[in-house]
Amino acid sequence: MPTRKGAFKIFRLAGINVYLHWAWFLAYFWLTSRPQAYSSYGWNALEILSLFAIVLTHEFGHQLACRSVGGQTHDIILWPLGGVAYVTPPQRPGAQLWSIAAGPLVNVALIPVFAALRLVSWHLGWQDTHQDAYLLIYNIWVINLVLLIFNMMPIYPLDGGQILRSLLWFPFGRANSLLAASIIGFIGVAGFIGLAIYAQSLWLGLIAGFILMNCWSGFKQARALAKIAKIPRHDGLACPSCKTAPPLGEFWRCGKCGHAFDIFLAQGVCPQCRTQFNVTQCLDCGTSSPISEWSAEGGVRSAE
Repeated sequence: MPTRKGAFKIFRLAGINVYLHWAWFLAYFWLTSRPQAYSSYGWNALEILSLFAIVLTHEFGHQLACRSVGGQTHDIILWPLGGVAYVTPPQRPGAQLWSIAAGPLVNVALIPVFAALRLVSWHLGWQDTHQDAYLLIYNIWVINLVLLIFNMMPIYPLDGGQILRSLLWFPFGRANSLLAASIIGFIGVAGFIGLAIYAQSLWLGLIAGFILMNCWSGFKQARALAKIAKIPRHDGLACPSCKTAPPLGEFWRCGKCGHAFDIFLAQGVCPQCRTQFNVTQCLDCGTSSPISEWSAEGGVRSAE
């Protein structure tokens, strides 16, 4: 996944930092230099900036939806292949589903807006009197629709693939749903590679590579989650975030000496170097919380 490396902060809104990767400018100049139907390249630039705005709005949909279900919101990274909203929703299928689905729902909400603008401009006769403006409105409507269709493809890690994973989570559990979504994603990668070769498109090839890396990462994570789910759990303890009981065993490693130990049996003290740890990470949801907050209040459940 894209990181902040090579990206710079452009603004902060609603407590969310937005970063732009330097490679976006290469894509911008390449896209604006293409043969185009506008009378000047300025209109082409406006089209690309509109794409930028649609992607950004989509990512804010993910962020704000995650926040609404009690999840943690982080950064938004904009890069040539789109945008990525870093969110940590609660490890529940419903919360995951809403956090992912909110992004495409933003595109759905924009469809009638752009359609109305196109209809008004048509009735005003802009297709004859203001051809560039009319073409820009039409192209923005098409861009939003294409982004929605592309994102809703059931290929992990696209939104459609993650929505499929969240729906499968309800009957099959977290690990099996991620495994199924990753395998379906591999099939989608094969299709993208074939399409990239047929169309001789470097862009489709890059997208296929991105999807392949994330499917492989998801596949490995699913196998790890399946192994963790079989491990016995601590009684009377629960992650403050996902309410899952921590596994029994030496799965935590001292950041000072590297010794592996069970942080709960050791009461937060490394048995080898005696370093005290007051905060630990949940191995199931990845959230870090004070050890003192790990209790059975609100119920304890095993990893699925």
